[in-house]
Amino acid sequence: MQHVSYEILLLLSIGVFGGMLGGILFQRLRIPQVIGYIAVGLLLGQTGIGYISHQAISSLQLFNFFALGVIGFLVGGELKLSTFRRYARSYTLILLGEGGLAFIFVGIGSFVILHFVLHNMQLAMAGALVLGAIASATDPASTIDVLWEYRARGVLTTSIIAIVALDDALAMTLYAMGTAGAQLLAGGDVAVVEILRHLAVELGGALILGAAGALLLAGLLKLMQTAEKGVAMALAFIMLIIAAAIAFEMDVILGAMMLGFTLTNVAPRRSHRVFELLRNFSIPIYVMFFVLVGARIRLQALPAWVWLTVAVYVVGRTAGKMLGAWWGGKLSKADDVVCKYLGLGLFAQGGVAIGLSILATQSLNKVMLSGELSLGSAIIGVVTTTTLIVQILGPPAVKLAIKLSNEIGKDRKPEDILRECPLSQVMDKEPVILSYDLPVAEALRKIQQKPQGLFPVVDKEGKLLSVFTMNDLREILTEPEEWQWLLLADVITGEKRFLPNRINALEAQRELQATGLEAMPVCDEAGKVTGLVSLAQLRAYLQQSAFFKKEEETNDQSESPETSEEDDLAQVET
Repeated sequence: MQHVSYEILLLLSIGVFGGMLGGILFQRLRIPQVIGYIAVGLLLGQTGIGYISHQAISSLQLFNFFALGVIGFLVGGELKLSTFRRYARSYTLILLGEGGLAFIFVGIGSFVILHFVLHNMQLAMAGALVLGAIASATDPASTIDVLWEYRARGVLTTSIIAIVALDDALAMTLYAMGTAGAQLLAGGDVAVVEILRHLAVELGGALILGAAGALLLAGLLKLMQTAEKGVAMALAFIMLIIAAAIAFEMDVILGAMMLGFTLTNVAPRRSHRVFELLRNFSIPIYVMFFVLVGARIRLQALPAWVWLTVAVYVVGRTAGKMLGAWWGGKLSKADDVVCKYLGLGLFAQGGVAIGLSILATQSLNKVMLSGELSLGSAIIGVVTTTTLIVQILGPPAVKLAIKLSNEIGKDRKPEDILRECPLSQVMDKEPVILSYDLPVAEALRKIQQKPQGLFPVVDKEGKLLSVFTMNDLREILTEPEEWQWLLLADVITGEKRFLPNRINALEAQRELQATGLEAMPVCDEAGKVTGLVSLAQLRAYLQQSAFFKKEEETNDQSESPETSEEDDLAQVET
């Protein structure tokens, strides 16, 4: 057999397995599971036992891009155009407030420390500009993961998703201006026009690429017969967007976000199930991505002034995010929960910030600060260390925000409602039941009592033998002269299929869909018929539930009408 390297597969296996265990452990401790993933990465990485080497992380760079693409696509799918139209002014002011103040606070604090240590205003300003720009970034992956884990829904949740999605573009813009200023102050040659051109391609190109891909994908989804095939097509387009973004030096996350955002607004009903299935499929991708985030963080020996910069960075960034979100919310007259708690949802810092710090080394590594420490290395040291700190503080802060705003558990899907519903609560407990020895004439009189479409046929002990269906009825309608002497047992052809009464409504729905039947008898452990359940009853239960009543009350506040009740009911019918 040809020799095949197994190390990467083994690493992925250990990473996902360990990450899942870490997530479960931290979840048991009532801590967001994303911290468990990162903790396992720290343990396996250079900070811990060193199993995941720097070389291994580099070899998995394409996986990281793929994970960021999937994350960006799903984040974009959470954003509704109607929401942006309604809250455009609010989101703009909040974005500028939290990103701008984080930039200013971290920039000023870093400048003071760097100037005190280096006694060089130009170098201090250069480092401060870059660190301030990076501080404006928010990690969408870990933030969204917490919102999904706790099934949050409401005006605060919607605002958090929108701001972390837009933060990427703001951070890239501030970073481009910050690094340009840093190079000028450090004595380098900078072409302003070239920087603006590159920024336009990186951001504008990503938006155009994602939107164009979504329009094509929306058309192709019409040809997909099942949602599963739609997921395969969506993954193909995500990888296409990632490849094109890398090739033309565009922003990968922004392109993928635009793909998801455009798709969910252009084809909300066709794409709804695709997003649901892809979110479930992406769990191991999320786990491994955050394990690699933890493994990438390397706590190294740094000068005392760098650690002081770390402290100032964390405090300044936190204060900037909190105060800026509050200030922007007040100016735009946003809801009180947004003004009070949005800042808590913007703590997380991850892949975007680390990626920007790595980019900074390419242009600032030649700027030496002291000894063998370059400005680029100092920036990486500060950003990786602060990333560890805020990734530990960020997810619990997001959880606290949605808890204080009472939005935990509000994102209940139809499957959640059915899963919590015992079958006995939704089934017809008094269906028309036919005895196998009934004459056909009498059976026909009984089935007129209730329009069931399917009638259980039982023996003398009440145990299910078969079912009498509309097909059986059509067979005997042509021979009415035989109805008086023909018994029901002579004409039934239906199979003996039933649902055990111990299962929940969701399991019943899935069994009905798998068999292609509209209804089934429900039996106890002895095989006796205790009821009848149909897909129509499940749909009626969902319509009458408090979930949909609440949806109708809040529909105008948080979601587009075309993606609320009708889409959720469509999942039951699919």
